[in-house]
Amino acid sequence: MSFVEVRDLVKKYRRPGGDEVLAVDRISMDIERGDSMGVIGESGSGKSTLARLVLRLIDADSGSVVVDGVDVRALGGRELRRRRQHWQIVFQEPFASLNPRMKIEDIVGEPLVIHEPGLSHRERAMRVAGMLEEVGLSGDHLMRRPAHLSGGQQQRVGIARALITNPSFIVLDEPTASLDMTIRASVLATLAKLRQDRGLTYLLISHDITTVEAMCSHVAVMHRGVFVEYGEASDVINAPRAAYTKELMSARLTVDFGVGQARRELANARNTGKGTDA
Repeated sequence: MSFVEVRDLVKKYRRPGGDEVLAVDRISMDIERGDSMGVIGESGSGKSTLARLVLRLIDADSGSVVVDGVDVRALGGRELRRRRQHWQIVFQEPFASLNPRMKIEDIVGEPLVIHEPGLSHRERAMRVAGMLEEVGLSGDHLMRRPAHLSGGQQQRVGIARALITNPSFIVLDEPTASLDMTIRASVLATLAKLRQDRGLTYLLISHDITTVEAMCSHVAVMHRGVFVEYGEASDVINAPRAAYTKELMSARLTVDFGVGQARRELANARNTGKGTDA
């Protein structure tokens, strides 16, 4: 059994005029434990809807999602909340996902208040400080608020918040889309190192092919709610079979800056234990 198994997942939305649109149409996929699966496609293809269905942030109309042997759609409210500590998400817009009135120490520590209420304030503070260091920040950021951080630092806070409860599965919904290329590569290197060090399983949603190429071993190409191609990343990206995939690949940048820089940053991160941001 795969770590994540999705079978025939369907989600429909009703337009104001009464017509139905299939945002996700009978999607099936498997992600092995410790692997990274990418889903690419244009805006509006259904990628983010799929991400939210997998974590049951929204409910599917039909189909099944099983994560680590647990039927996600069968969980009741209390059990689903308990499982949230094991299945987390990093959102596209870091600033929008952070409470601007809270200090970084409280933002990152809030999941511990919910899921590990027995921790003392000192224990929680130590966990938060250690987590910030692991994602490439420092104790200097603890008392700051999101508006006082760069975009890359804000996203690192979002990553720290997602990881603070030691989850096994992370959905990355366009985690670097709002960052410039250099900072994007550094954040990707941090995510790659975290997956290696912690044995994490990733579902990466992206419209950027170079990001998926740098991060994922397998990839699915999504178009109008369906997978038009699905397989090993090197095969799909370098030798696409579907007409839509060929069009998508022909539109990507010819330079390999994102991939090459991410690999260099990853090598540096392995040596130093953290990345850097402007």
